Amino acid sequence: MDNFRNQSFPLKTEEDWKTKAKESLKGKSIETLKSSTYEKIILKPLYSQRDAQKAPDYPGGSDFRRGINPLGYVTNDWKIAQRISYQSVDELKEKLHGSIEKGQTALSFEISEVLFESEEMIYDILGDLPSRFPFAINGRGMHSALLTALTKRETSANQVSGYVGSDPFSLFVEEGFIVEEFFKGWMDDIKLANEKLPKLRTVLINTSTYHQGGANAVQELGIAAAAGTFYLQSLVDRGMKLEDVLGKMIFQFSIGSNFFMELSKLRAARILWNKITQVYGAEPKERVMHITAETSSFTKTVYDPYVNLLRAGNEGFAAVVGGVQYLHITPFDDITGSSPLSERIARNTQNILKEEAYLQKVVDPAGGSWYVEALTKELAEKAWQYFQMIEANGGLLEVLKSGWLQDEIASVQTKREQDVFTRKQSIVGTNVYANLAEVADQAKAQTFDHQLSVGLTNTIKIRKIQQARLSEPFEKLRRISEEIESKLGSKPQIGMICLGELKYYKPRLDFMRGFAAAGGIEAVDSGSITSLESAKQFILRQDTKYFCLCGSNDQYESFGHEILSTLNREFPDLTFYLAGLPEKDLHAKWASEGIKQFIHIKSNCYEILSTILTEMEVALDERTKA
Repeated sequence: MDNFRNQSFPLKTEEDWKTKAKESLKGKSIETLKSSTYEKIILKPLYSQRDAQKAPDYPGGSDFRRGINPLGYVTNDWKIAQRISYQSVDELKEKLHGSIEKGQTALSFEISEVLFESEEMIYDILGDLPSRFPFAINGRGMHSALLTALTKRETSANQVSGYVGSDPFSLFVEEGFIVEEFFKGWMDDIKLANEKLPKLRTVLINTSTYHQGGANAVQELGIAAAAGTFYLQSLVDRGMKLEDVLGKMIFQFSIGSNFFMELSKLRAARILWNKITQVYGAEPKERVMHITAETSSFTKTVYDPYVNLLRAGNEGFAAVVGGVQYLHITPFDDITGSSPLSERIARNTQNILKEEAYLQKVVDPAGGSWYVEALTKELAEKAWQYFQMIEANGGLLEVLKSGWLQDEIASVQTKREQDVFTRKQSIVGTNVYANLAEVADQAKAQTFDHQLSVGLTNTIKIRKIQQARLSEPFEKLRRISEEIESKLGSKPQIGMICLGELKYYKPRLDFMRGFAAAGGIEAVDSGSITSLESAKQFILRQDTKYFCLCGSNDQYESFGHEILSTLNREFPDLTFYLAGLPEKDLHAKWASEGIKQFIHIKSNCYEILSTILTEMEVALDERTKA
């Protein structure tokens, strides 16, 4: 037993790892293992101590990258702030009190005009909850009305905590216009709340709007720094003390699907804010950044919605490890309208992270990871440079007016879409592993009840940052497919002309089935085709004009050319594709024989399927008119 205990593994160097890696790669360079992110950060396959800046010894000190409390969630647990949706005041009251009994630890709900129909309405809904639980509310354009209501009960105002904030910049880019006059009223509300509601944070910096438009982590961080600095300077100029302004601020982030990037984003955010507030001369205890987070809607899908459970769980995990103070996990069917089941699962996901994953008992579990520390450092450096670019262009207000920021974000969103279109970026249940039998509900329309322009003049029109989801283009294709199916009585189809024995064509047939299913198109296979006559008979049995040759390269060369040439002559109205990518010198030959396009792993799946479905729609409309 003693000999066993004294055993140890021999030390290995980075060169030893490289040697083994080269053997595994079979001649490929180790450089092929590196990958680039949307933030233009090069990720390495292996990180060492040399890559990571030494992290602070404990959270709650230095630059706060490891968190704002020395014992993390052990002494200051994150708040479960599930945002409650409702159709009536009675429903809100019932759901709010019910969720508190089932584990919710913050008062979070959507804001609507119905809450302010009478002075006592909000108090009737809340009861004594504000004295026991903190708020977690983005007041949007009704921020002022809610703050006014909360200040009217002076006996309980000192007990109100948490945050009820709004971010004018976020509202501007959603609405598509800037109302500079709005800032004045907004700042007056902040000053009044500072006097009447001393424990309540009211200045929200909401980067979720930019995230939903496709912004990368560096852009989100740079915008957060720019917006935070603008509000800080503006309120100080209006006569508020620096420490009072900092005590009113809270930052909101959406958490995407890239686990390590997202948790590092939150750590880098605290580094940036510490650096900015240090320049302002703030004391260390005033430089902490309070963060509220929500799992991203950008990554969620209408089809195969149960996969959203996995996405939200992963994103919630990243948020907690990143060190948030408030967290909302999106219900899996939120896009089409959440249900009691999905709301319960979302809330209980947080309870599981606390009670079963024990994340409330481990202080900064990511701290010291060479990869995480290196990624945090690089994100912070790039975000600082981006913040400086915004400031060099006149600040956040000016870059929104000029459209510079919208262009920057649109550029990243275009890259994201292209990766989804070519399936370089997989969305399970949407562009890969789509279920043809599934019929999904319609996504609910986005509504913004901001009231920004009520009673205000001198608006400046700007380009909106459209709130999007990555899966939307493919979901639109599925809707077109469903419409065609309702008219035809069967799903749109593409016929697969399978050459040779099963073992030759099955790999590409499976690929084509998955490829076509992403657009709601059924790939109907012919079975083994070994002669021209059997290919003709298969075509004649199908009610489609779209066919794809499917087989191995050897089958293509042995009799694929002959079959295709004849089919193209005898059926000139049909469209033929080829599964796979032949050698380049054969492209012209295949095209001359009738192949419209090669479909392979790097093809633009969205573009090809969109073309097929659009042509099907037109042909169907013409047939109906005739």
